[in-house]
Order: sequence, then C-alpha cells, then structure tokens
Amino acid sequence: MILEMKVPSPGESITEVEIAEWLVQDGDYVEKDQAIAEVDSDKATLELPAEASGTITLKAEEGDAVEVGAVVCLIDTSATKPEGSQEAPKAETKTEAPKAVEAPKATETKTYATGTASPAAKKILAEKGMDSSTISGTGKDGRVTKDDAINAVPSMGTPTGGNRGSSNSKMSMLRRKVAERLVEAKNTTAMLTTFNEVDMSPIFALRKEYKETFKAKHGVGLGFMSFFSLAVVRALKLYPAVNSMIDGKEMKSFDFVDISIAVSGPKGLMVPVIRNAENLTFRGVEAEVKRLAIRARDGQITVDEMTGGTFTISNGGVFGSMLSTPIINPPQSGILGMHNIVERPVAIDGKVEIRPIMYVALSYDHRIIDGKESVGFLVAVKEALENPAELLMDNNIKKALEL
Repeated sequence: MILEMKVPSPGESITEVEIAEWLVQDGDYVEKDQAIAEVDSDKATLELPAEASGTITLKAEEGDAVEVGAVVCLIDTSATKPEGSQEAPKAETKTEAPKAVEAPKATETKTYATGTASPAAKKILAEKGMDSSTISGTGKDGRVTKDDAINAVPSMGTPTGGNRGSSNSKMSMLRRKVAERLVEAKNTTAMLTTFNEVDMSPIFALRKEYKETFKAKHGVGLGFMSFFSLAVVRALKLYPAVNSMIDGKEMKSFDFVDISIAVSGPKGLMVPVIRNAENLTFRGVEAEVKRLAIRARDGQITVDEMTGGTFTISNGGVFGSMLSTPIINPPQSGILGMHNIVERPVAIDGKVEIRPIMYVALSYDHRIIDGKESVGFLVAVKEALENPAELLMDNNIKKALEL
C-alpha cells in the first residue's frame, strides 16, 4: 500500500511551509513516527514525523515551498525492513562525485610582477605608495622603466593577495519572515527609544543570599528574567497604554500581560510567550522561561507558543551588548531591551561608588504611547528593580520566593 504524506497545518493562518532539510534519503526505510524532515514556517521550524513504516519516496526538494495539504513524500507500507540494520543503508544511495581535475600550474609563464624596477622607477613608485611587483614592466625581461612608473595609476584598494571569495546561501522561510517583520516595524510604526540605567546591587544581594535555597526548593535558578518580568507587569499596570496596540482605527488594550521573550534558537531568533505573567510568582516565571528556552533550543517550540504577546523583553546582554535600540515586535507597541551589567562609577549621596549598572532601553510606538508614558514606564521598571523587596515582594522576601 502506498501512503501519501501531506503537509500538516502547523498553525492558524499558515498556508505554506518550506522543506528546510530532509533527514532521510529517497529509498530509505523509515519507521513510524521517525522524524523524516524539518520544515520551516514563517513562525517556527518543525519536524515532520513519518505516518507509517516503509520505504520512502521523496516528492519535494530541499528549499521547495509547499502548500499545507500538499503531498511531499510517499511511503510504501508493504516494504519489509532491511535485515541487519536499524534503517536503510544510506551510503548505498550516494554516488561519489567525480574529483575535480586540477589545472596545471603556470610555472613558466611570466607575469607583470616578474621584472625589477630601475632606481628612478623605484623612487617614483615610492612617492605614489606603489610596489614594483604591481606594475607591468615594458623593459627587457619585464623590467619596470621610469616611463612605466610615471604612467602607473595607484590602485583604489590595498593589494593584499588574500582570499576574496564569497558564497550565497538561501535564507530560510523563518529568517525571511523575521526580516519582513523587522522592516515592517520600522516602516509602519512611529518608533522611538528612551533609555535609563539600573543599579543592579539590590538584585545581586538578593540572589547571593537566596539563589541556592531557591534552586534547591524549586529546581530552577533565580535569574534576572523573573525580576524584569514582574517589574514589567507592575509598570504595565501603572501605564496601560504600553500594554496596548493599534487595531485599525482603534487602540486595543489588554487586562492581562503576555510577555514575549526573545531567545536565540538553532534556526535564529524565536519569541515564545509567557502567558498571564501577572499571575506568576518568581518561581513561576523562572520555570516557564526555562521550559520555553529548552523547547526553543531543541527545536520543539510550537507556533501556538509563539503566537500573541502584548509586550516583549529582549536580553542582548547575554551576548555582551552594552546598549541598543530594540525593534518593536508588531503588532505590539513596546519592547524592553536588557543589556550587559558593568561595574561603573556612580554618585551615591555625594560620593563616588562602584556599582553594577545595566543600561535599559524601551522602544515604543509613539502613535499611541506618549513620551510621558514611555519615560514613566521605564522609570517604574527602574524603581522596581532598584527596590525589589518593597515593590516586587511586598517586604516579605521569603514569601515572594516561596521559601
């Protein structure tokens, strides 16, 4: 029996996918539920499992864009599994490519660099900042004459003799969609960025005192993301316009907070969503961040887990970024950029002290968020991070950390 395998729908509104990579070869024997291909949608990279055991016949090439519901391969379920191996021997289906024949080296052919320069030519070339080896000499045996030096034109670039090759590779559907959304955000929003700095000393002190107990109790680390997420939740309650988006001619506001967190996956940037962050504790945020990060890293993240979101947090600090202007994640109206933490001299009560400082940035859509609201929001985030015990933990640290 020949089974037609069709492209399943990876999510609502997705009509086509791209075959990123076949994990099997034409004619291989595959087992039921074995991953046979990776497919890219405009939101995520997903694995395509075999629907039955049998011999596979591929009907699409890597890089092909295929519609949802289209046949991408056939599986002959009547085929028997090859003996003595777990899968069909892939090596037998490969044909060794013929080796390229090396071109004979031009060992006897003279080039323009074979001659030497006369003393007068050397002087002229030195004034021009040129080397005689770059000049085609017209004298005997390729000798560079005075006239050759006078007529020589300096190169616009520095001749290094180094490799100047280049290569092109096709962008994945996910990467192309990310590029389109970034350009769309720049072109269709009135994006503006405001900056501030945060003294991370109070958070450092809390983590130093409680991180081991927190991890032993809950099985997850007490990182920075829970502090920032809960600070954002508090600031969005104070400035609800930042938790809104434009819907046609209306402004759509939300009474919940779904925080998108930008993470780096094997296929590029992914933005999974922490749902109803306003209901989560420090433990809840850290557990959800860990779960989503692992699924993104392992390529198991689903479209539903990356759909929606009312506000985004992006942490460029893990890569060493000191300061940046993050781009809004449409149709959201705001994104908070975290950066690296550096010990800097700051004025404290009239004295200079060294404190761990992080620069933070809020990019926002100025069409619905005014400067007063954007600056007020970022100041509220700063206040909560610099006084987390009072503003995020209600002066009961152990209860807030569920210890």
